[in-house]
Amino acid sequence: MVNVKTNTELLLQLKEGDIVAFDTIYGYYCIKLYAFAIRYVKIETDAEDIVQEVFIKIWQNRKNINVYSSFESYLFTIAYHSAINLLNKKVHEKRYFEYLYSIQKMEDTSELTDEIFFNELNRKIQLLLKELPPRQKEIFSLSREKGLSHEEIAQKLGISVNTVNNHIVTALNFIRRNLDNGMIANILFAYLFL
Repeated sequence: MVNVKTNTELLLQLKEGDIVAFDTIYGYYCIKLYAFAIRYVKIETDAEDIVQEVFIKIWQNRKNINVYSSFESYLFTIAYHSAINLLNKKVHEKRYFEYLYSIQKMEDTSELTDEIFFNELNRKIQLLLKELPPRQKEIFSLSREKGLSHEEIAQKLGISVNTVNNHIVTALNFIRRNLDNGMIANILFAYLFL
């Protein structure tokens, strides 16, 4: 691209899809475009991506190139817009990642709170279970901790299924009454024991 005639000829050849003309133009401008892009984006790989994007656009739009206007201005305008688009994208990505990070932090905190709450509720229930009469405690333990059915408990202890039901209902009512009246505690209680 030493003179206007050579420049115009190369651009005419490029418009016709001449890959050699394209390579010549690329060889002449790639370093200049890279230097231009790096001033904006500051990261080498991003600057390389911009140069690549500019030449992809040049090739895709080669038929629309005006060979009689300043090709260099056209080229650097594309590079400028590509750099701005990349920076905008990075700002949006950064905001998006910050948003995801904040959600993750809230979820981590929420999970920790839930775990603390669950552990505290479980601790209270274990203390209340110790207050149950021995037979009621045994039946409740066989049902909720060992997972035996009411029939299996009745058979194991030599009592009626009705007696097993009564002991479990009485134990559940005792625990429910003595827990804090918070809605979440009742929901967890229902989930754990009903």
